[in-house]
Amino acid sequence: MRIFGIILLSITLFISFNGNSAHHGDANSHQKAVLVTGSSSGLGLRMTQELSKNGFFVYAGVLHKDEMKTMNAMENVTAVQFDVRDQIEIDAAVNFVKEQGRGLYGLINNAGVAVFGPMLELPVEQLQYQIDVNVLGPFRVTQAFAPMIIESKGRIATTGSIAGILSSSMFGAYSMSKHAIEAYTDALSSEMTRFGVSVHVIEPGNYASNIGNAAKKLMSDTHYWTDDSQYKEDREGMIAGLTQVEKGPDPIDVAMAALDIMQSDQPKMRYMVTATVGQADATVRRQISKMLELNDGQVHQFDRARLIEMLDEEIAKGSKNNPAAK
Repeated sequence: MRIFGIILLSITLFISFNGNSAHHGDANSHQKAVLVTGSSSGLGLRMTQELSKNGFFVYAGVLHKDEMKTMNAMENVTAVQFDVRDQIEIDAAVNFVKEQGRGLYGLINNAGVAVFGPMLELPVEQLQYQIDVNVLGPFRVTQAFAPMIIESKGRIATTGSIAGILSSSMFGAYSMSKHAIEAYTDALSSEMTRFGVSVHVIEPGNYASNIGNAAKKLMSDTHYWTDDSQYKEDREGMIAGLTQVEKGPDPIDVAMAALDIMQSDQPKMRYMVTATVGQADATVRRQISKMLELNDGQVHQFDRARLIEMLDEEIAKGSKNNPAAK
């Protein structure tokens, strides 16, 4: 049944896209191809727009079939429908991209969801959903497309969040998933070096996206955060805040980070992108406070002079790896 499912979905993908190739570019052209998951709205849409306008051919990963028409209308873009939770659909997408003959230079794991709620009350099913999309999704997709990326000595990026460093009440599940992406990036980067593939993470702050509306709809549809919650007032405040997410700043800076990853001669490993200095300050400050918490009272505790010396050493190391930072 698994093999039949892959074949059937491959045929569906072929039929959906056949006949559009002339509009979307010659498969034998020298454009580098990049796959962006979660491309139909928010950050992923902005990434797709900027990459396709700046010399890249984009395979726009979408979850729903009705999102394909809009993406296919864009120049240098072809939509590919698959769910990052479904291995059969992912494998069919790999087969489709292979058949196009362009190869694959870049992968941006951008598809994601947000689940909010108190750690004491959140149903395990909701945490599993959060991890399945935000952590296992990139894990599955990267494994599936890795041979193509290795062949092209390309680049892999994942959309994390400053929430992977910062966390607060009611943000636990989401922050857990984004903190996992930090560790995933570190490990994968080390492992892909031998193949000439670079690995990156984009850590956005608050930008306009549909993730707030989707999170609010999940609460409404599943009723996982009930009226008898010990955190009812927090829920009402969260719902009000989620309504404002789509009204946030244009995520063009996030898209430009994705573009830099794919076209720079020396892309950075981490791209923190925030719309305000306050978000940047809070994120970096939290990293510093974690360092101090880690150091405090440990058997080999370092004094202030040694901590500053360490910081200077890391700054020098960063400048050496990135001359533009000097």
